[in-house]
Amino acid sequence: MTPGFGFEVLAQDAGARVGRLTTPRAVIDTPVFMPVGTQATVKTQSPAEVAQSGARLILGNTYHLMLRPGAELIASLGGVQRFMAWPHALLTDSGGYQVFSLAKLRKIDDEAVVFRSHLDGSSHTLSPERSMEVQALLGSDIAMVLDECPPGNADRVTVQEAVARTTRWAQRSLAVPAPPGQARFGIVQGGSFVDLRLAHLAELAELPFDGIALGGFSVGEPMETTYGVLTQLQPHLPPERPHYLMGVGKPIDLLRGIAAGIDMFDCVLPTRNARNGQALTWSGRVNLKQARHRASSEPLDARCTCPVCGAYTRAYLHHLVRVGEILGLRLVTQHNLFFYQALMRGCREAIVAGRFAQFANEAEAQMLAGDEIGPAQG
Repeated sequence: MTPGFGFEVLAQDAGARVGRLTTPRAVIDTPVFMPVGTQATVKTQSPAEVAQSGARLILGNTYHLMLRPGAELIASLGGVQRFMAWPHALLTDSGGYQVFSLAKLRKIDDEAVVFRSHLDGSSHTLSPERSMEVQALLGSDIAMVLDECPPGNADRVTVQEAVARTTRWAQRSLAVPAPPGQARFGIVQGGSFVDLRLAHLAELAELPFDGIALGGFSVGEPMETTYGVLTQLQPHLPPERPHYLMGVGKPIDLLRGIAAGIDMFDCVLPTRNARNGQALTWSGRVNLKQARHRASSEPLDARCTCPVCGAYTRAYLHHLVRVGEILGLRLVTQHNLFFYQALMRGCREAIVAGRFAQFANEAEAQMLAGDEIGPAQG
């Protein structure tokens, strides 16, 4: 493994596992949820508030940061962590997902992706080498290789081509010298085709990656399909390396992923839902826009120990959300981030105690039973 980076499995309960991920800047207990700091900020929160939730690893977005303010500028100011005053660990994505989502603004071949900025239409080229260069300039603890992420409804031939290109790009990425202490993860593609996923996983497991990520999920396919694929991949995931499920982060999805051996997650859901007036709790989603909360003296979640639940009523939060006060977005986001860290902590404790299945089943049932918006979370 990369010097300064390490991963150790400490406990297992069936397929779920507790581990310790070490980077030069932090020691992280897994399973872990990474808040998303797309533009060198977790929306509405200060870095100190993010850390207060218990997070020690966040995600930064290569695509957005290379366009604005620019990777070279960030490097001149000491890297992303110093730029945003985040002293803990950072994972940067490759920029590939954002580029491939710009279907009308990009052109891809084996060499690179040429795309037009969504900001001003300027032309840019993102190759595996450039992605690694940008992430080196950003100074992240963990860098993701450039991959091709096909949509969830892509046909088999399209997915096969994406898998083959991702492998070639992974090899080119590894050929780029890494900055000291920066780990690199490979990304498994293959859509919902289990045989393609298994073949690609086997290819990447032979390469000297510090971790293995599963990309191309939650891109339009039913989540039950994702769960089924994860279950079939689980026995083949390299046990000595961390397993990262990219962009999947609804509370129930996390429970299902952990049961399938996943160690790392990220998603914009806790911050995005907060901006829509939705709090995530042990009893499912709370829709603060609903009139039922107008005079409620209850906290968001009686089981939660975050500063928001300790100080504010649902009535006050309902008022802030309804009148569009920025404080409402901040407070609901703070609660959601605390909840996600508490959920991960509960999972880790249950795995160590050998009762994860019971914990997950009870948590899922409670979330579904109390959800204010319906059975489908998100």
